[in-house]
Amino acid sequence: MTVLHLKGVSRTHGTGENLVHALVDAELTIEAGELVAIMGPSGSGKSTLLNLAGGLDAPTSGEVLVEGTVLASLNKKRLAGLRRRSIGYVFQDYNLVPSLTAAENAALPLELDGLAAGKARKMALAALEEVGLDVKQADRFPDEISGGQAQRVAIARALIGERRLVLADEPTGALDSHTGEEVLKLLRRRVDAGAAGLLVTHDARHAGWADRVVFLRDGRIVDSSAPLAGADSLLEGAGS
Repeated sequence: MTVLHLKGVSRTHGTGENLVHALVDAELTIEAGELVAIMGPSGSGKSTLLNLAGGLDAPTSGEVLVEGTVLASLNKKRLAGLRRRSIGYVFQDYNLVPSLTAAENAALPLELDGLAAGKARKMALAALEEVGLDVKQADRFPDEISGGQAQRVAIARALIGERRLVLADEPTGALDSHTGEEVLKLLRRRVDAGAAGLLVTHDARHAGWADRVVFLRDGRIVDSSAPLAGADSLLEGAGS
């Protein structure tokens, strides 16, 4: 089943001499059970593509579909609901709410969607356990836990509930290599369970966890099936 489909998607910013083509005619399809890595030099359009895929930004032209629904056809309320229920985000800087505990951060999408606080907490504790955090960390605030633990909370929040699309923007960038590998294992596990995943990374080793690698250069998809062994050379060419 197709979870994410970008059809001729472009995104521009500014006008006239200041016009920037952040993404140009992107075509991308991701199926359930598939993890796709996005690679490319700085400014190539990786984060733009991710934001469009998750409905955080709207394309200048083309269509973004999540499970067959055109995101542009939804009003703000319905789009917010779809993001809460179907799309999970893992950001490099975690984006945790500092005034909420780990469990409250993980439960936030469920509570915003109307689930009773008690049920949301129960699911949050299970999600935290799944990512390797115990009840002692559950009631601590973000500034009371380590960076690796904070990232695990962010992943629990992204995966809680029936999330069908998981978007990760350099999720291991601020972590040590061991913790980074554990984060990728968690993402891979959810994808193997039936979600679709989109991973932005600059590291070919991390892209090795993906089923397919898409390379961007100057806002354009320049390759979508290159072997990982050639990832470094492709990136060097993209930066020249």
